[in-house]
Formats: sequence, C-alpha cells, structure tokens
Amino acid sequence: MTTLTPFGRIKTLRGLLAGLAIVTTPVAANADEFINILTGGTSGVYYPIGVGLAKIYADGIPGARTQVQATKASVENLNLLQQGKGEFAIALGDAVKLAWDGNADAGFAAPLDKLRGISAAYPNYIQIAASADSGVVTLADLAGHSLSVGAAKSGTELNARAILGAAGMSYEGLSKIEYLPFAESVELMKNRQLDASLQSAGLGVASLKDLATSTPTTIVAIPPEVVAALGAPYLSAVIPAGTYEGQAADVPTAAVGNFFVTHEGVSDETAYLMTKLLFENLPALQASHNAAASIKLETALDGMPIPLHPGAERYYREIGLIKD
Repeated sequence: MTTLTPFGRIKTLRGLLAGLAIVTTPVAANADEFINILTGGTSGVYYPIGVGLAKIYADGIPGARTQVQATKASVENLNLLQQGKGEFAIALGDAVKLAWDGNADAGFAAPLDKLRGISAAYPNYIQIAASADSGVVTLADLAGHSLSVGAAKSGTELNARAILGAAGMSYEGLSKIEYLPFAESVELMKNRQLDASLQSAGLGVASLKDLATSTPTTIVAIPPEVVAALGAPYLSAVIPAGTYEGQAADVPTAAVGNFFVTHEGVSDETAYLMTKLLFENLPALQASHNAAASIKLETALDGMPIPLHPGAERYYREIGLIKD
C-alpha cells in the first residue's frame, strides 16, 4: 500500500482538476451558444413561429440558449441582423431584396451585405380588414377613410405602399394613416377610431381573428389586376372562406413570400443545425401556428433573394436539394 505525503496529495488533486478542466471545456463552449430569434409583434404570426423555433433549437442544439425578441418585424429584423444583434430572423421577401440592395426609402441606409439565407418560409397574405360600419367594401372604397398600415417602414408598410400604388392610390387620398402594430390597430377599430387595417401575415392571424369575433368585419379584396401590376415578388392568392368569422366567401388578395434569414457571423455548424432542425421538426413548428404548414423542403430555395449561408448550403447538399 502506497501512502501519499501531503505534498503528494496536493499534486494528485491538481492533476485531477486539470483533467476535469480538459473534459469540461467543450461543454462550457457549447453553453455560450446564444440564438436570438427576431420576430414581429406578439399578435402576428412571426412571434409564435419564433417561439416554436426557439424550443426546437434549445432542445436540438447542445448547450444552446435561445431567446425570442418581439420587434417591428422585417425591416428592423434585417437591420438588427446586419448589426449582429440577432442570429435568426423572419422577414418578407421584398424587404430582404431591398435590404440587400440598400434601398434607403425602405429603411436601409446602405446595402446589408452580411445577410445570409436559411430558407424560404411561408407566404404572407396581404389582408385588409374594414369595419362593417365604415362602408368600405372594395379597395377603392378606402379613399377618404382611415387606415393602419403597420409600423413605419416595416415590411407590412412597404406592402401597403406597393398595393395602394398599384391601385392608383396613395396615402394622400386617405383621411388618416396610422402606423400601428396589428393588435393596436384592432383595438382602435373595436373602439370605432379606425376604419380599416392592412396586415401582412399568415392566414388566420390572431389579431384579425380577434377583430372578426368581436366586430362585424369586411375582408377587402385586392383584385388580380392590381396584383399583376405589382409583379414579382407578389402573387395572386385567396383568403379561403371561413378564415375569419363572418367571411362567407373566398377573397382574392396578394401574397408575398417570407424568408428565414441569418448573417455571415453565425458559425457554419450553427447555421447547418438551424436549417436541419427546422425541416426535421415541421410538425412541431406547425403546432405553433398553422401558417407553418406552407413551409416545404422542396421549395426551400425558391426565390431566395440573398446568398445562402454556407451552413445551410451544406444541409441542402447533404440531402440532395443542391447538386454540383
């Protein structure tokens, strides 16, 4: 039997501690993985989708800590990504393209060259809801009425300007413009302080469901000829009958695709896992909001307006979606 001197016991303890430090170092590195998911207002679709993704990533990326940040949506999200203040964001396709180009009028002072693509997501439907009392039934009827168009220079507001412009209308022809999030717009409509709200979101957005269940509401059509005048990335679409209470018939409208976006500073491994886990957990994501039912692997690259992140590209090559 060997007896250690006090000095020997100290040396042995130091050796054990050094060994433990070597073993635990990778765990500490993983624990530093932080994923901030940039979304939109809490009454929209971006936010619940972000909450669903946060759980998927927290469960699937070892040591990762996730956070969901409510924002003013597309334009703010893209500017925050460029500044490295988020790792993952949802944004409208037209806003992503304008950000990459550096369109100052859209809210991008310079080209956002650090943006990188993860995947196409689901389409946003341009949904115009008017209170029945306002008498607004058609797009042209909005003239002389008050309209909320989302936060200033948000993706929704960019859509509003585009839609009105294609219809030969403008903000000047309306009695009042409000730059409000979805939920606040609905509250004003309930209180008869606002005639209509334009909301760019997935079908069944919570704010409009709330409105339609409490106030007689008209879902206003955007005619196909207006959508045709807009051109890409806008497409003709339909809000199916029954999407909102009191909506007895299909309503034609415009749609524009959303995209999942990151930035070049996110590691290839993290971007790879974010992409892989997204598509391996679509049923769980759909449970967060039914808009996620439109996210398809086969359309993941359709219309991507910016370069893919190398980590995302690795996943698509791995499954054969991108071939050499």
